[in-house]
Amino acid sequence: MIKELRILFFIVLLSSCSSNEPTGPIGVSELPEEGEENPIDQTPVIEDEALLDLTQEETFKYFWDFAESNSGAARERYHPSDPSNDPLTVTTGGTGFGLMAILVGIERDFITREQAVQRLDKILGFLESADRFHGAWPHWIDGSTGHVKPFSALDDGGDLVETAFLAQGLICIKEYFKNGSDTEKNLSDKADALWKGVEWNWYTQNKNALYWHWSPTHGFAINMELKGYNEVLIAYILAAASPDQSITKEVYENGWASNGSIVSTETKYNLPLIVDHAGNSPYGGPLFWAHYSYLGLNPKTLSDEYVNYRDATVNHTKINYGYCVENPKNYTDYGEDCWGLTASYTRNNDGSIGYNAHSPSNDTGVISPTAAISSIPYTPEESMRALHYFYSHKDRLLGPAGFYDAFSPSNGFWVAEAYLAIDQGPQIIMIENHRSGLLWNLFMQNEEVQNGLDKLGFEYSAP
Repeated sequence: MIKELRILFFIVLLSSCSSNEPTGPIGVSELPEEGEENPIDQTPVIEDEALLDLTQEETFKYFWDFAESNSGAARERYHPSDPSNDPLTVTTGGTGFGLMAILVGIERDFITREQAVQRLDKILGFLESADRFHGAWPHWIDGSTGHVKPFSALDDGGDLVETAFLAQGLICIKEYFKNGSDTEKNLSDKADALWKGVEWNWYTQNKNALYWHWSPTHGFAINMELKGYNEVLIAYILAAASPDQSITKEVYENGWASNGSIVSTETKYNLPLIVDHAGNSPYGGPLFWAHYSYLGLNPKTLSDEYVNYRDATVNHTKINYGYCVENPKNYTDYGEDCWGLTASYTRNNDGSIGYNAHSPSNDTGVISPTAAISSIPYTPEESMRALHYFYSHKDRLLGPAGFYDAFSPSNGFWVAEAYLAIDQGPQIIMIENHRSGLLWNLFMQNEEVQNGLDKLGFEYSAP
């Protein structure tokens, strides 16, 4: 009788665990079943590859389940406890990251190719009709109207850097679908035309540099020149790559490279910083400087007459890691397993949520998971240790769209239970570049990109 009851219980259990419901992102956390917990420290056990799978799939939901509903493009922010917080604000750069994330979603079977094409066509249609300023999109766009949403008092027009982040994604879309079905080829052509419509050379003001902003009301009043070293290299590469609106090499040399002044002789932890991180030497600036331009642009074999970009990105990351291991301010948990300082949400002094560009020179005890996770191509072992640490605190750090944006172990393990597109995107993309090189290969195989790199005198490897 006992044996029969056990068999009956087992059959009931199997029935309750089966389902005919479709799999895929549904807007809630779908964590895999864990292995047994360590009886000593009760740390959840998960293999590296499974953890990378989980991180990519959960983070993908930001761009799929929680996209702006009218356009399908990426929302600037998402607060799970307050989904009505800024629901219509589309971020241009984050949308570029989202385009690349959707390609990862296809490759990792989070969505079907057909689902992706349908969503991408919706996004590109929105971008075609949205406000543009001499070809450049604004930093923020109203998802319900396509009109510019001012980012600041003078910033109500074109944003060349955000546009470059978007164009990086458009080029990957172009390359991914160019040999597909007629529908896919049409999507590829549409993405290609969109990025080529940017008047890159107009944003020089007829000078030897690119400028970040232009407004039909305020003109070039902000007058912010794009100079390295920071996150804006991709704007110069694409400006040189443009077949019809290109810049000269002199614009690159004087602008980005400051005629050689971009080079630094600073060293920290026996690692040369390589490039001048203005105001952040010798530790380097926030780690997003090593991410945003390199989501498609592969730094691993990239160099010009001034900089070896593999060494610059790797050393920047290792110095950031070394600082957290040294932990000069004695913050709780900082070390080999808990590290990563970059721009993200932050904890204000009163405990409320704010925003800050965290770096070793601006360290407030706030760790941003995107910093270590997105650095995995540069520091694979160190980044995996951090990822396991974040997962070990998944009950507090892992929400409905991946790991939350920031946390502070030194302040009662305070967590910013919120997300930003520009922090979620690099995680799924850079993990994929680490695993397969997908986005690097797509971007670097583009003919115009190669022409631009050649024009500026770069050495690189094409896929």
